[in-house]
Parts: sequence; structure tokens; C-alpha cells
Amino acid sequence: MSEAPGSSADTDPLDRLHPGLVHHIVNTLGWTGLRPLQEEAITSLTDGSDAVLLAPTAGGKTEAAAFPLLSRMARESWTGTSVLYVCPLKALLNNLLPRLETYTSWLGRTAALWHGDVPGTRRGRILRERPDILLTTPESLEAMLVSVNVDHRAFFSGLRTVVVDEVHAFAGDDRGWHLLAVLERLERVAGRPVQRVGLSATVGNPAELLTWLQGAGAGTRPARVVAPHLREEAPAAPPPGDVQLDYVGSLANAATVIAALHRGEKRLVFCESRREVEQLGEALRAKGVTTFLSHASLSVDERRRAEEAFAEARDCVIVSTSTLELGIDVGDLDRVVQIGAPGSVASFLQRLGRTGRRPGALRNCLFLAVDESGLLSAAALLLLWSRGWVEPVVAPPEPRHIVAQQILALCLQEHRVGDRLWQDWWGGLGPFGPAAEPIVRHLVDEGYLNRDGGMMFIGPEAERRFGHRHFMDLTAVFTAAPEFTVLSGRTEIGTTDPALLTEEVPGPRRLLLAGRSWQVTYIDWSRRRCFVEPVDGGGKARWGGVGLSRTASRALTRAAREVLLGETPPVTLTRRAESALGQVREKAAELVHADATLLLRGGRDTNVRWWTWAGYKANATLVATLSSIADPLQRPTDTYIRLREDLTLREWKQAKEQAAEHLCLPQVDPRALHGLKFSRALPARLAEATLAARVADLEGAAAAIREHVRFTRHGM
Repeated sequence: MSEAPGSSADTDPLDRLHPGLVHHIVNTLGWTGLRPLQEEAITSLTDGSDAVLLAPTAGGKTEAAAFPLLSRMARESWTGTSVLYVCPLKALLNNLLPRLETYTSWLGRTAALWHGDVPGTRRGRILRERPDILLTTPESLEAMLVSVNVDHRAFFSGLRTVVVDEVHAFAGDDRGWHLLAVLERLERVAGRPVQRVGLSATVGNPAELLTWLQGAGAGTRPARVVAPHLREEAPAAPPPGDVQLDYVGSLANAATVIAALHRGEKRLVFCESRREVEQLGEALRAKGVTTFLSHASLSVDERRRAEEAFAEARDCVIVSTSTLELGIDVGDLDRVVQIGAPGSVASFLQRLGRTGRRPGALRNCLFLAVDESGLLSAAALLLLWSRGWVEPVVAPPEPRHIVAQQILALCLQEHRVGDRLWQDWWGGLGPFGPAAEPIVRHLVDEGYLNRDGGMMFIGPEAERRFGHRHFMDLTAVFTAAPEFTVLSGRTEIGTTDPALLTEEVPGPRRLLLAGRSWQVTYIDWSRRRCFVEPVDGGGKARWGGVGLSRTASRALTRAAREVLLGETPPVTLTRRAESALGQVREKAAELVHADATLLLRGGRDTNVRWWTWAGYKANATLVATLSSIADPLQRPTDTYIRLREDLTLREWKQAKEQAAEHLCLPQVDPRALHGLKFSRALPARLAEATLAARVADLEGAAAAIREHVRFTRHGM
């Protein structure tokens, strides 16, 4: 037996693990030792420190967190539900449950699952017999806090630690702000600080990610980044032969290549849209390839059947959006294929990490570019990856709509909250402090909250807007698209965009869903359902987006400029890719310059185009800042902005000098606010200010203005 944690600096970290766990690690799992991450995490986690554990996909992060925490649980005699294991996806929770049930059983402890798909009878058993580890989502935690059926103070009274898996997936969007706010409320309910442990693949700013995860406790509690692989003297990327870039010119040609290559292997193909998944899946099946599909608009049962069948099969393909990017186990993969390019290097690392898990196997990915834009994007991404660069994870600024949601949820949780004490629930966490006072006043003025005798409580407007089904809509941070459920008999296939059900079509109306064509037989408009039957071919797939479209970052756009100037990523390019890339460079020769950005007059229209290569957000900021010379009727792109056709060199210099002193936030289309859930609970000016801050890149815009600019004409 070891000494108590922290009693000796010379204690072997393995001695801190419970002897029962060590026995099963050796004899049940058959491990001869722990991985570096797992060994290094023991001291920090058993000491109670906050931590972020970093390792590539399949790097043993779950065990690195579970083994020390279970040891601490046993030695300190934790009771009740003492550990929450939070994931961004229900499917990932489902996948993890059997492993954590096994590990907890070794010490006579229990683990259980709680999310929206868990039956009510099982939830009732969990409330009666609290498991030691509860696997859940932030939205389900929120639902437990506000539910009249859960005594949250009793249930969370034993809470000691929260493990956040795939923490980077939360930190970069509003679910991260929601998670932090819920964790602060949980600490207050539990009556003690709660240890926070984040698990992540490689990110560009791990120390900042840890500070973010600590929330209001940052700087007051011990914390450590555990990432032994970052200290290893290894190349930033696998050997070039593991990653290939090919140019195929169309999705149909991509299907031909996938069908012909790597027969007998299990292949995971990533697409960047649900429509591409459906079209490619249909094309592969038409070529006799055993094909499964996974994306967010397929029903849970449809996805589960596909993923289970794929995990058990050989010589098959599963085509997916990013739903299979995170650590869901789909069996022993041979190969990853990427159609086009993902939106970030971090996303690519997740996908690459799905392969190479067998001893002696190399991680691999085949990029198939279906157009020139995708080819350039893939080359730019691979160039950054080859340099070991990964995007920093940055929380979206000014989450005022989440503040409004949280104040309403708190009033629902506590029934009545002191109008001067509500800030205490978030312990001074940035946006939930004094800056939220105008939001509270607005909620009261508009009837979302009532105020009486120094107390605030839910008002009639909140009941009207969010009260449906016991305020379930209040616990979801994102706005869901108004899609129709597609049913074949009683079996749910998935959902589709209502535009496919309303547009005029000659002949029968047909949908493409789950890689198959369906003919619509009946539409139930009031319940947003449509009934279908299978047919041979002719189906169409479409889904609308919500909020802002994804656009390239400044780093990726600048990397694309480097590729056009001659840089080539050190991966294997097929002859087709080399030829197509040469053509792309030739076409773009007058749009890039090694020492400057270009002001180009003439070409496709009479406007002057400033080829900044600064990324969408920086360009949107530049359009707003240069309003006196910018074309007001434009949508900024990743690569250029349009300026007035009569622009003179003198006007340009004056505007540029003024812009260097005063950058402006982009203008916001009020219609875009519909993608910002709970924006209606904000004053209009604050909702627009939130969105404007999120589409701005002040640093990128300033960098573009500082660069040397050449004024030239098309064709010179």
C-alpha cells in the first residue's frame, strides 16, 4: 500500500492507484503497464487538482481519468453520485458506459447513463439508487436541475468531480458557456468546489483551455495540463506516405475511386454536408459497395443500426458527417477517406486518429477533392498540419443570450431568486456578473421574469415562449431547424428540410434519406411528419442551415495563399492532384503576390477587389471599417472584398490610414439573429452586438491593413 496522496514527492504514481484496480489492470485487461498519459495523470487527479489531459484519439484518456478518480473515491469513501462524466454526444456516452461499468464494478461501485433517450423507468431507478458515476450531457444536467421530479440538492450532495470528455468540442461554441454556467450552479448546489477534469485531443492552446474549464475558480485552485506526447521529440506529422491527396473532380468520381480502391477493407468516409453523405451513399450502393450512413438528420435507431452493422462487418464503407469524428467506437478501421476538406486542422486530427489503432498499423487518410476549391482547401489544411499547427480553441465572445437563458433556468430551478443575489450562483464568472444587469432588467420589463418583494420568478412571457413540455426548450442551447420527420410505416428514418415538401416538382415527390430513395405518400402538416415508401432512385436531399455558415479561418486562408504561391504540403499527391493544383495556381497567378496583397481593378466586374486573403471574419470587419470606399452591396468572402469602382489611389490611402486608427464591427443582418437562440430574450441592440462581435476579427483586419498593398489592373 502507498502513503496518502501527496505525502511524499518520491512516491511512485502507480502506488496511488487502488490495489484492486491495479490487480484488474494487470490480470483482467492484461496490461503490462500504463501509457505515459495514464501514469502522469495519477498524481494530479488523486491530489484533487483541476486538469486537462491531452492525447491523440484512442490515447487512453478515459482510463487516465477513471483510474485515479476511482482510487480516490474508494480511499476517501465518497458516497452518492460523486463523479459526473459529461460528453457532447449521447452516442459517445452510450459507447463509454460498458467500459465505465466494468471499471466501477472492480471496486464494488456503479455507473449509469442519463440523457434524453434513457427510459423514465431507468431514470427513476437512478434517482432511488444513485450511481457513483453518472454519464450525461450538459443539457440533461440542466434538465435535472430544473425538474420537479428531481431533488437536485439531495442528488448532487456528494458531487466531487466532473470529467468533461472532448472538452475542446464544448469550449469553441455556446455549449461551452452553457456547460460552465451549469457547473457553477452545481458547485453551489453541492456546497463545495468540484474538481474539473477535461479530456481532449491536441489543441493549440491547452493552458488557456484549462483556465477556461476552471471557470470562476481559475487562479484559485491548483491546475495542470497533462500532455506527455507534446514533450516527445517526434515529428509533428506521420510519414508523408500515410496521407494522400487526389483530385477526382466530382462526387460520382469519388464513388468510383472508393469502390475500386482498398477492397476488403473497412473504410470511414467523411463528408462536409448531409446532402453529400446521402448522394455518395446512394452512389456507392449502386456500385455494389456495402454502405452505411451516419448524420444528424437520421433517426437515432437508423444511426445506431448503421454504426453497429459497420462495426461488425468487413469490406464495407460508412459515410458520415462529423458525427463520427469524436471518439465513438465503430470497430477496427482500416482507412479514412475525406471528401474535400474539414474546416480545421483539429477536426482532421480527430479523423486521422480513427485509424492506425492496431499494433504496427499507420494512421492514414486519403483526401478526394471533388472541385478546385476543395483541392486548395485540402492542400492549405495539410500544409498547416505538416507544420504541427493546430487551431487555438477560443470561446465565442459576449454570450449574452446564454446569460438570459441561465437566469431564466435558475429561476425555474429555485422558483424564487433574490434580485440582488442571483450573481452569486455563478461566482463572478465573466459574462454572468455585473455586465448581466441590463439583461435582467430587460427580462423583467418584457415579462420573462416577475419581480416582487426583492425576489424574481418566472413570468408569463417565459411561460408562453419556453413553457412547452415543462420548459424542455429552455435547456437546449441551439435552435433546431424546423425539419419534418420522415416515417416509413411506423419506422422513423430521419428528418428532411420542409422545402423539399413544398417546392413544385413534376410527378411524384421523392426524397433521398439513409442512402435510399423514398416516395412521399402523405404529409401531416400540423404534426410536421411525412410518410414514405421505398422506390428505386430519383430522390433528392436537402437541409437548410441555421445561423452563420462555416467560413475559412484567417490561418487556413493564408495557407491557401501560400499554396498558390508555390508551397506544397509534404504528403503524397497523385498526378491528377498535381496537375489540378498547377491549373489552380495558373488561374490565380494575378491574385497573389509574395510581398503584398493586391488591389485589382477590372476582371469579372467593374469593381476594385482587394485580395486580402485574410479570412471571412477579418474581411467582414474590413468592409464595415472601410464603409466610405467599400461596395455596400456585397457579402464578404474569405479571400477578397469589393471596393468602389471609381476608387482613386488617394482615396484608398486616406481610408486605409483612418482604418488603422478605428476598426468597426461588421453590420448584422437582423434575420441572422434567428440562429442565436434566446436572442428574443435580449434587447435588440445587445443581441445585434453579440452577433457582431462573433463575426468580427479585429486582429486579422488590423494585420491586413498593416500589410503592403499593390494597386494593379486585371491582365497586367
